[in-house]
Amino acid sequence: MENFHGTTIVCVKVGDRVAMAGDGQVTLGHAAVKHTAKKVRKIFEGKVLVGFSGATADAMTLFDKFEAKLEEFRGNLRRAAVELAKDWRTDRILRRLEALLAVADKDSLFTITRLDRVFEIFDDVETALAGFARA
Repeated sequence: MENFHGTTIVCVKVGDRVAMAGDGQVTLGHAAVKHTAKKVRKIFEGKVLVGFSGATADAMTLFDKFEAKLEEFRGNLRRAAVELAKDWRTDRILRRLEALLAVADKDSLFTITRLDRVFEIFDDVETALAGFARA
């Protein structure tokens, strides 16, 4: 059985306010090589938070693709999340990426995972978790 460890991205929404946080550690094998990585970013004029975990290059590729989808669908978070998940599932190169995204705006929270998985979080106070990377 494989051991998993990695980043946890935590997102809490209360009313129309959202907070997202993640650790800053980057590992290479079993060694921590960096402690100041920024795994949570604001995009779309500061209206959307995105947190990512997994293989750094893979996560950054998905982050860029999500940002493009968000622009394409004029800030519609739900549509951008679903369209990214579709591309991730159907694109020969994207479907090999090992990463997860947590995305949020004042109205919605989603965790986007591999193989066409988009989880929407519904309660007044919720936590969306993204994250494990292969050891």
